[in-house]
Amino acid sequence: MRILLVGDVIGRPGRRAVERLLPGLKDEYGINLVIANGENAAGGLGLTRATAEELLGSGVDILTSGNHIWVQKEIIPHLDGDLPILRPLNYPPGVPGRGFLVKGKTLVVNLIGRTFIGNFDCPFRAIDELLEEFTDRPPIVVIDFHAEATSEKAALAWYLDGRVSAVLGTHTHVGTIDARILPRGTAFITDVGMTGPIHSVIGDDVESVINRFLTQMPHHLSVGKGNAIFNSVLVEVEEKTGRAITITRIDKEVGVL
Repeated sequence: MRILLVGDVIGRPGRRAVERLLPGLKDEYGINLVIANGENAAGGLGLTRATAEELLGSGVDILTSGNHIWVQKEIIPHLDGDLPILRPLNYPPGVPGRGFLVKGKTLVVNLIGRTFIGNFDCPFRAIDELLEEFTDRPPIVVIDFHAEATSEKAALAWYLDGRVSAVLGTHTHVGTIDARILPRGTAFITDVGMTGPIHSVIGDDVESVINRFLTQMPHHLSVGKGNAIFNSVLVEVEEKTGRAITITRIDKEVGVL
């Protein structure tokens, strides 16, 4: 089983990069399942039904998210609908949406961290509860862990080593080089990266970001323009056992309109 997780998709450049590259990558690598973090797909902040459908139409199977999923209010009613969109599992009870989905032989889970990012329920206890209660779950379990602190991401991966197939970090938009298989068969990377404009500050227009740092005045940040980087991670998993066999970064540059 070959599963691709696409790093945080940023605005139109990110969506165009997915549209242009994903079909070819699926053919080239024989990819069976595509997950993409889409919480920044609509204008760089949030997700709309239209942008979700655009990514799904480009070949994404499941969209994960994080702390920005609520920015575009129009998406909220759809979180309990037919679109395969996840919000983090460890939001408090009663919050719209779902934190996991089963697609074929794979359980995909979305979690959010707590260090430097917000006050949420414990992701460690949330995934423990899900794994304990989901007695007939598929053998393959993939987690998008949307978190700020590298230590929190690594800790969760070690905590779950041998119990899930992969713990793949998102949120910082900066891809890391520590992709590896932990001793008991769980694939891990601190951060997949982003799919969005190269000449930017984590996806945003450079001058706008510099101005915010210089003035300390809040103002809208626009998405950067120009060529895009496509950051992703491919995980190959043994179907019967759910153990990861390989984890490989796939990073491409593409010109976008």
